Amino acid sequence: MRNLLPATEENVRKAAEVIRRGGLVAFPTETVYGLGADALNAEAVARIFEVKGRPKFDPLIVHIASLGDVRRLAEEVPEEARILMERFWPGPLTLVLPKRDIVPPITTAGLPTVAIRMPSHPVALKLIGYAGTPIAAPSANPFGYVSPTTARQVAETLGDRVDVILDAGRTPIGVESTIVMPVGGEVFLLRPGGLPVEEIEEVLGKKVKPYEGDGVMAPGTLKRHYSPRTPLIILRDWSDYYRLRARYGRSLLLLPRPLYGLDGEVRFLSERGDLREVAANLFSTLYEIDRMGYEVVFVLPVPEVGLGRAIMNRLRKAAAR
Repeated sequence: MRNLLPATEENVRKAAEVIRRGGLVAFPTETVYGLGADALNAEAVARIFEVKGRPKFDPLIVHIASLGDVRRLAEEVPEEARILMERFWPGPLTLVLPKRDIVPPITTAGLPTVAIRMPSHPVALKLIGYAGTPIAAPSANPFGYVSPTTARQVAETLGDRVDVILDAGRTPIGVESTIVMPVGGEVFLLRPGGLPVEEIEEVLGKKVKPYEGDGVMAPGTLKRHYSPRTPLIILRDWSDYYRLRARYGRSLLLLPRPLYGLDGEVRFLSERGDLREVAANLFSTLYEIDRMGYEVVFVLPVPEVGLGRAIMNRLRKAAAR
C-alpha cells in the first residue's frame, strides 16, 4: 500500500503538505488513529464524511498543537475549561466550547459549539504544527465500525481513499478521548473516554454531571457505534453465558482477566485484569475477532469506575443492534 508510510520526520512533513492542500491524512494519537483534514477548509472536511460514510449531523473533534489555537477557534473559554486545559492537555480530553465563525458549520455539524483537544502523541503534534492549521479528525474507520489502533487497520478498512496513512505503531490508550462541556459553572459529560471522570472531578473539586439534553452534541454519542460485524452480547451473569451459548454455533468468551476451567473458546483482554490494558486491547481484539469466523462473542462486563466507565460505554454501543 503506497499510502502507508512510516511516521518519519520527512513523511510527517509530507503529510502536513497534504493537509495544507486539502487532502486526508490518517495519523496516530494516544487514543486511536484519526482521519484528518484541515478543520477550517469545508471542502476538505466534507471528504472526511464521504470517506467514512459518516452522517453530517455527527460533529468532529478539532485537534490543535498549541493553547493559542483555542482562542482562534472558541468564542469563550470558561474558567473550568481553562483549569482542565492546564492540567490535562496535551492528553485524551476534549472540551466543547462556543465556536467562532472561522470554524465551518460542516466541522461542527451546524452546532454553535466546537469540540477541541490537544493530543499528546508526538506524531500528531508535529503533523498539526507543520500543517499550520487545526486538524479535524474522527477515528480513521468506516462510520460505526471498530476504531483503529494500528495503521494497518486503517489501510485495510479505508484503503487508498486516504492520501497518506502515517504508521507509528499501536496507539497506547486504545479508546477515544473523554468529552466534557463546561456551561454556566457546571461541567457535563458527553462521552467517557481515556481520561477517567474521577480525575476531572478531583481537579475541579466538583461533580461532572451527565448531559441530558437533546441532539448529538459530540462524536461517539449515538446509541450504536464502535461495532464489530460479529454480534456481541454483554453477559449479566454466568447462567446467562451457559444459557445463551447453547443457541449459537462457534462462539468466543471475551474476559477482562484470566479465568480458567471454562468451557468453550476464551480470550483475555488483560493478563492482570488491569483496566488500562483492557482499554488498550479492546478495539484491536474486536477487530481481530471479526476475521476469525465466530457466530457470536460474549463479553463479561467490568466495574464502571475509572476507565471501566469508558470500556462499558464502548461495549454497550458495540452490542447495540
